[in-house]
Amino acid sequence: MIRIVLAEDQAMLRGALAALLALEDDIEVVAVAADGEAAWRELQRTAPDLLVTDIEMPGLTGLELAQRIQRHDLATKVVIVTTFARAGYLRRALDAGVQGYLLKDAPAEQLAAALRRVHAGGRAIDPQLALEAWSEADPLNERERQVLRLAGEGQSAGAIAAALGLSQGTVRNYLSEAIGKLGVGNRIEAARLARQKGWL
Repeated sequence: MIRIVLAEDQAMLRGALAALLALEDDIEVVAVAADGEAAWRELQRTAPDLLVTDIEMPGLTGLELAQRIQRHDLATKVVIVTTFARAGYLRRALDAGVQGYLLKDAPAEQLAAALRRVHAGGRAIDPQLALEAWSEADPLNERERQVLRLAGEGQSAGAIAAALGLSQGTVRNYLSEAIGKLGVGNRIEAARLARQKGWL
C-alpha cells in the first residue's frame, strides 16, 4: 500500500481528493490536514510514503513543508497538486526536493498514476510547466523573498523588521534590492510581479 497524507485547505477539494484516492486498491489516505502545521504534525505521527499537498495553505505553504521534510531528512516524498501553473513555483519546488508537481485541472486518473510513479522512485512533473521552468531564473534570494512577501501583504518596514528580527534599514535595503532586480517602481509592483512569476 502507498500511504498518503493529504494537505489541502479547501474542505470540498480535500474531501474530493480523499474520496478519489480511496477508490484505488493500492493507495491509503492515512491522514488529511487543512493547513501546513497540521500536515507537519500528521507527517511526524504517521510517517507516510507520500505527502500530497497544495502550495498555498495557512501556516506553512506546501513549499515550506517540502523544505522542512528535506531539512529533517524524512523519507516521505512530496507531490504538489496546485492551481498555480507558474514556472517559478516549480523551480522552487524542485529545489526543495519535490518529486511530483501536478495541476488541479489535470484528468483525475493522472493523479493516481503520478503517485505510483513517485512512490516507485520516479518523478511526475506537468510537462508544459517543466519546459517553462527553465526559461526565466528567479533573481530573488530567500531573505528578499521573505521581506517582499510581507511588504506585498501591506506590512510596514517596521512591522517587517519586527517579524523577521531585522533592523528597518536592513528591511529597506532588501526591498530596494528586490525592486531593482525586478525592474519595477515600488515594493507593491515588485510583490505583484514576483507573485505572478511564482517567485513568492
